[in-house]
Amino acid sequence: MIKLQERIDKNQFDGAGFFYNEPMSRHTSFKIGGPADLLFVPKTIEHIEDMIRLCMELDIPYYIMGNGSNLLVSDLGYRGVIIQICKNMSAYRIEGNRVYAQGGILLSSLAKHIYRAGLKGFEFASGIPGTLGGAVYMNAGAYGGEIKDAIIEAGTLTRKGEVRTLNKEALDLGYRHSSLQIHEDIVLSATLVFEQGDKKEIKALMQDLGQRRKDKQPIELPSAGSTFKRPEGYYAGKLIMDAGLSGYRIGDARVSIKHCGFVVNEGQATCKDVLDLIEYIQHEVKSKFDVDLEPEVKIIGDF
Repeated sequence: MIKLQERIDKNQFDGAGFFYNEPMSRHTSFKIGGPADLLFVPKTIEHIEDMIRLCMELDIPYYIMGNGSNLLVSDLGYRGVIIQICKNMSAYRIEGNRVYAQGGILLSSLAKHIYRAGLKGFEFASGIPGTLGGAVYMNAGAYGGEIKDAIIEAGTLTRKGEVRTLNKEALDLGYRHSSLQIHEDIVLSATLVFEQGDKKEIKALMQDLGQRRKDKQPIELPSAGSTFKRPEGYYAGKLIMDAGLSGYRIGDARVSIKHCGFVVNEGQATCKDVLDLIEYIQHEVKSKFDVDLEPEVKIIGDF
């Protein structure tokens, strides 16, 4: 990290943020995670390109994060650079029925802008606590809607630092899947298309989905959203409930009583608490129903 600090030209990264030994518990919705050697907050695409280039030259690990809403960071932290793109890279514009937005914009904010433009089809995303980039990367969805329903193309940055544009077919969007996960591309921007709608109906649907989420999900407690992917033919939350694990806890990590598909932080949960609970849930569901549960939350750091 000292070598990286020596190579950083503050003029080159004008306007960017540098936070050394930054506790990641401050930047994840789980409120869990030890310190990253460096949390870097770029202001431009060039900042991202330049930082990745430096990391590659110096053989320093790096990880791209958005809003930290689907992320579990080790208690020991992350040895390397975490690049957080949601703080500054959130510009957007709407032209007719097309929406052009940077990957760092929050889905909740973008949904409001799309509603105000009288466009329908993005209501499902209004309550998802993540960024557009993260949503494209995992083809996020809720209440019957998915990113693949609206996207035309995405601007990405490859691991080699090359900027390219991928159309919908090349993105290969499926359930919580995209080709970006295979190639580890970074989503810089996306182009979406929607139909004109009635603003009153759009607002009513957004409010309804928001209330349903509030009633059925433990949004009042820190979590990373749905802990497990939906296994084919089943629902993870129901399997966990039927296994008798509602409310089961290890340390301050607990299976939500409100929705068993969520592991929540009831105070001072550690990454180890969460991982031990995930492993126990997987074991119990496998032994009782012969179903494998795959974590949906992304786990990073020094173990």
